Amino acid sequence: MELIAEHLDRQQQLTNIHEQLPGLYFELLSKFEIQKRELVEYKTKAHYWETQFHKFKSREDELKSELEELKAKLRKREQQLFGTKSEKCTARQDYINNSSTQNQPKKNRGQQPGSKGHGRRSYSHLPAVEEIVCLTKNDSYCSCCGLPYEELLATEDSEVIEIINVKPYRRMIRRKKYKRQCSCEKNTDPQILSAPPSERLYPKSRIGISIWAYFLLSKYKYQHPIYRTLDQLKGHGLSLSMGTIIDGVKKLLPLFIPVYDAIVKRSVAAKHWHADETGWKVFEEVEGKNTSRWYLWIFHNEETVVYKIDPSRSSKVLFEHFGKDHEGGILNVDRYSAYKVIAKYGLFILAFCWAHVRRDFLNYSKEYPHKEAWGLGWVERINHLYHINNQRVQHEPSSENFAKHDQELRRAVEATKHDLEIELKDENVLPSAKNRLKSLNKHWSGLTIFVEQPEIPMDNNIAENGLRRPVIGRKGYYGSQTVWSAELAAALFTIFETIKLAGLNEHTWLLGYLHECAMLGGKAPDDVSHYLPWNMTEKQKELFSCPPAHENSS
Repeated sequence: MELIAEHLDRQQQLTNIHEQLPGLYFELLSKFEIQKRELVEYKTKAHYWETQFHKFKSREDELKSELEELKAKLRKREQQLFGTKSEKCTARQDYINNSSTQNQPKKNRGQQPGSKGHGRRSYSHLPAVEEIVCLTKNDSYCSCCGLPYEELLATEDSEVIEIINVKPYRRMIRRKKYKRQCSCEKNTDPQILSAPPSERLYPKSRIGISIWAYFLLSKYKYQHPIYRTLDQLKGHGLSLSMGTIIDGVKKLLPLFIPVYDAIVKRSVAAKHWHADETGWKVFEEVEGKNTSRWYLWIFHNEETVVYKIDPSRSSKVLFEHFGKDHEGGILNVDRYSAYKVIAKYGLFILAFCWAHVRRDFLNYSKEYPHKEAWGLGWVERINHLYHINNQRVQHEPSSENFAKHDQELRRAVEATKHDLEIELKDENVLPSAKNRLKSLNKHWSGLTIFVEQPEIPMDNNIAENGLRRPVIGRKGYYGSQTVWSAELAAALFTIFETIKLAGLNEHTWLLGYLHECAMLGGKAPDDVSHYLPWNMTEKQKELFSCPPAHENSS
């Protein structure tokens, strides 16, 4: 009976459990759904926060990169404003382990020990003024017995170079008069004749040719503002009006236009130039020009140096200067886009400047100090190319030494190209560095023209150096107040630099040219060819190479 009761009790318990199972099932199912929803919610939140993390991480990397760029720009601006202009830097030299110049001792600046000097300068062409120096009365007697020293004919000679201040003076011109003594009835000549007047650029002007030449040289060769030259002359006793000088200089412009045009014509006919441009201020209001920023262009070749001032910096200036039907040639330039435009028309072959490329990597090493060794490594590669090419061009193209250095140069260029391609594929190279490499690769064909044509320089330093004097003038007198002044500046920059390039004296040339203009009544000669260096005889060149006979200063 106990077993039966126990069995029934268990059966009752099972029945109760079966009755409770649906409720438990639905309760567990409900809890499962809740847990499932919570899990989905947590997964969703996890994905959201993971996405947010990657988003902020990416943003952080961008900000770090942007901060690095801003720091680089800040270092660049600080270097431009407060830094020295020297290219020296303090990086360790471990980046030049494979350089050919590693074991070479550092060369000091200046003349090297053992090299042949140029000797002392000769000033025998200067006028000599003798000075006799005697002993004082007390020194000319023996300090012991009191007898006088006997004067010898021999002297102990030496020389000292001095300069005499500018001495303005008045030319008192007295033209003689002559009276006719005959009484010829048919003679219509005046009764009294006077000697012909002296040469003047302007009728009745009291300012002589030498003063106009002095002002033109002072401003357009030595880059002195006119007011400073007036102050200088005032200190020597000559007081002139600013308005008188400005008005007179304006009238001189037509005299130089024929010479300027002839030099431009000679320049365009060449086959190789160095070209560059820089800003120039012209403060006169011109229709279609809202700012005072104009541009000074330079075109430099073996015989001429041409300057051109234009309100535009576009390729239009190049088309106007050379003409759209130009037969071609090689143009050493920087990477400015205006030059690339004219190259698309097939007018020129562009030889790009290695100095600009070198400057890119040098600036990079200053802007990113932690990557300084990388930037200076590329600087050293470029220095090596310069070194080999400088050795090559010292020899005749047909010589064995030239061939030896030429092969070495070609190997160095190929090695540089190989290194460039490898680093372009390197993902570890920073974007800021890769931009420099992409620019180098993009301009590679124009940068390597010098390999096949040794007469073409590796850089455009000739044009950049040619702009130095005008830039000094731009800083000193702020450019040009009017358009005619800018045109005169371009004309005289061109004439003076072309004359200087030929080894002639600008002062002598200017005095000679203005004297002929004065003899013609203040007009330019009909034929200016005999004033152009390439048309001069050797005797004329020798004459124009000497300083003016009356020049005893400046």
